[in-house]
Amino acid sequence: MFVARHIVRRAPLATKTIIFRAQSTVPKVVSPKISAIVNDISKLTLLETSELISELKEKLNIPDVAMSAMPMNAGPAQAAPVEEEEVEAKVEKTLFNLKLESFDTKSKAKMIKEVKNLLGLSLVDAKKFVEAAPKVLKENMPKEDAEKLKATLEGLGGKVTLE
Repeated sequence: MFVARHIVRRAPLATKTIIFRAQSTVPKVVSPKISAIVNDISKLTLLETSELISELKEKLNIPDVAMSAMPMNAGPAQAAPVEEEEVEAKVEKTLFNLKLESFDTKSKAKMIKEVKNLLGLSLVDAKKFVEAAPKVLKENMPKEDAEKLKATLEGLGGKVTLE
């Protein structure tokens, strides 16, 4: 049975309430096997404890915690963004946003129908979309699909850019 008692005392000159809690009167039950393991581990040196942890991680397939998340000093943390920018500059862009810049007024109806089919909009929403040009039609499209769609829309009299 767990017994907890709360004793409240007020200090004579202070306005804070201090609460003391009595510990459980029921002794904690630990299996003899666990107790023996704890006793053996407590006798190990620091080096032996480190080896024990390594062996347990290997045996139980526990991954190491990434230490790179914790910055050791400011030097490498400042250098990292520069390297990331260089890598981004070298990587060829593969995903594009397709943007309708403008359209020929003679082919407005054809453009509205194509946008309606492309985006799955109602006729009224497609008309509002086309009239609101310049506006992004699709985002994160692969280069091949974006170029095909661009050619189709330009064939209908629209001016389209890939961003």
